[in-house]
Amino acid sequence: MSRGRRKFLGFILSLLLTACIVSSPNNQTSPSVNLTVSVAASLQDGMKEIEAIYRDQQPTVKITYNFGSSGSLQQQIEQGAPVDIFISAAPQQMDALQAKNLLLKGTRQNLWKNQVVLVIPQTAKRISDFQGLTDEQVKKIAIGAPDSVPAGQYGKEVLIALNLYDSLASKLIFAKDVRQVLTYVETGNVDAGIVYQTDAQISPKVQVVATAAAETHSQIIYPVAVLKDSKNLEAAQNFIQFLSSDAAKTVFQDYGFSS
Repeated sequence: MSRGRRKFLGFILSLLLTACIVSSPNNQTSPSVNLTVSVAASLQDGMKEIEAIYRDQQPTVKITYNFGSSGSLQQQIEQGAPVDIFISAAPQQMDALQAKNLLLKGTRQNLWKNQVVLVIPQTAKRISDFQGLTDEQVKKIAIGAPDSVPAGQYGKEVLIALNLYDSLASKLIFAKDVRQVLTYVETGNVDAGIVYQTDAQISPKVQVVATAAAETHSQIIYPVAVLKDSKNLEAAQNFIQFLSSDAAKTVFQDYGFSS
């Protein structure tokens, strides 16, 4: 064999070896997965921390959150928004999606529980209980819009149970989600607000003056489920499993949630 022919064959062989190395499964980069998770606004702090922990375990999975009121998120999903996972602040919104056969069967489960509290600005004159809202010095009270914000629905239930809702109706300021209620109280734009215990816990600008008795409102439960039309069913189910893990429970317990 001539020297030139040997060089040519050597060149071809090197190309084949390079191709084998590049195409070898052991050298491929795992395809990335993008999960879109629509989440009740009251969960945003814990979910952001969860995302960082999960990314360390599953570096090829990217989590994109869509935070908002549970009712608004429900409507977005019903209108065809490309969502993989939904976490609501109440069973009502999840029930509505389930009734329309939009959830992947067998994936719905309850994650955490919460409490309803009455808060006022940190520097404000103390109101000792919910009855104090009737004081003439209290001009504005913020709650989430009851039709779309679970915290608002729970707050309305509390006020009705205490025979206060009708007398306070003219003072009520309705917010788009529970975090907007918290902001209104923090900035002093309202005299008081009804939020979750977990929201009050993260803010040094408000003080909790009363916790609603459990019998005055529906039990606060956060359900989760995978959407049937998700393009990432396996990854979505894996993320839900992680949310039930001890690591995730520890994070949310630190934020004041119970399981």
